[in-house]
Amino acid sequence: MKKTIRSILLASVLMGSFGMTAYAENAPIEIKGTVNSVSTTPAPSTPAPVVTTTSGTTFYGNPTSTISSGTIVPSGASYLYTSGTVPPVLNKDGSTLYERYGDTKTQAVGVLKSIEKQLADQGLTMKDVVYLRAYLVADAAKENKFDFAGWNEAYGEFFNNEKNAVKPARSTVGVAGLVSSDWLIEVEAVAVYPKK
Repeated sequence: MKKTIRSILLASVLMGSFGMTAYAENAPIEIKGTVNSVSTTPAPSTPAPVVTTTSGTTFYGNPTSTISSGTIVPSGASYLYTSGTVPPVLNKDGSTLYERYGDTKTQAVGVLKSIEKQLADQGLTMKDVVYLRAYLVADAAKENKFDFAGWNEAYGEFFNNEKNAVKPARSTVGVAGLVSSDWLIEVEAVAVYPKK
């Protein structure tokens, strides 16, 4: 019965206005309400937007944060999505993962350089990135903790700096492992093509 009431309420809310009587435990319950409008546009953030790029994308959120709360991409924009990009090999003959791939920061810098090259091959730059998702694995050399500081330092070399003021929206997820046990990070990027 409760599921039925919830379904009716949800349908009524989606349709705008509603008024009905529902019965729970054999006692009538009067339910009335009105929904004025539903907006899919994000609520304005305080303070105002941080950066608007050549693609017309607006990055909004707290100006003191290193990442944006979100991005607003104009209608009709073309996107580029990268697959998960993993660290390049530094020394294939290294005896430890740190010799082969480096620590989290080193791996993250390598990943972001790879993404930068992928973008360049498609006529884009890191200034066109609107979203990043990073997957981090706990680092045994750091008491099996996630090296968020290393990831943030690498990120800071490419974003939210003098060369590139863009602060993409970003998620960082701690995971149990990646395809290779040597990898401490994998990153996905979304970029938007500039307006023509």
